[in-house]
Amino acid sequence: MIWDIALHKQLRHDHARFALDVCFASDAQRVVLHGPSGAGKTQTLRMIAGFTRADAGRAVVAGRVLCDSEARIALSPQQRRLAYVFQDYALFPHLTVRQNIAFATHQGWFNPGRHVEDPRAERWIEAFHLQPVAGHYPHQLSGGQRQRTALARALVTEPTALLLDEPFAALDKGLRERLRAELRGLLAELRLPMLLITHDDDDVRALAEHVVHLEAGRVVERPFELAEGAD
Repeated sequence: MIWDIALHKQLRHDHARFALDVCFASDAQRVVLHGPSGAGKTQTLRMIAGFTRADAGRAVVAGRVLCDSEARIALSPQQRRLAYVFQDYALFPHLTVRQNIAFATHQGWFNPGRHVEDPRAERWIEAFHLQPVAGHYPHQLSGGQRQRTALARALVTEPTALLLDEPFAALDKGLRERLRAELRGLLAELRLPMLLITHDDDDVRALAEHVVHLEAGRVVERPFELAEGAD
């Protein structure tokens, strides 16, 4: 089983409470967590990544127990070895494309130098065709280039799975279609498990092998026509 998730958390905002109770299991490489805004998708992804701690439950990804409240296991985000791509990409504005990608492998107190040479970073710069903009800063990049940079930074550490938070939301329709196809091809090549969250039906049709529908913090049954060739 690639994904075995059963996580529970009570969220509070002012005087309002929201119960998140997400349970699903899947052996699919590409799982899409689908639902409207406010359904709890991002909080679920953050609990799996370890950025937010669940009140109770268990998360197992690719055979590794990431957290288990009964067994008192709670790996740190670094120990979980999951690549997380944020909706806004979270690139460092003062670092170039090459520095942003190399940052994930860099050790020490200082940022990697502007002319850093790291074979791991160069591999992904080439893979995502970022050579012409490798010395550019995030504000100089197009939306697609920023997304490719964020993906390269996530993948350079050789993670065990990829977590994506609404990765196409800020892109125009034509670019979304092209990048979905690129992402699907990349995942097939790497055989890397992916969990993507979205409220866009087109993302689901293009990328999902298994769809988990989330509404008001809970998984619900709902049929969905997947892309041709998906499970």
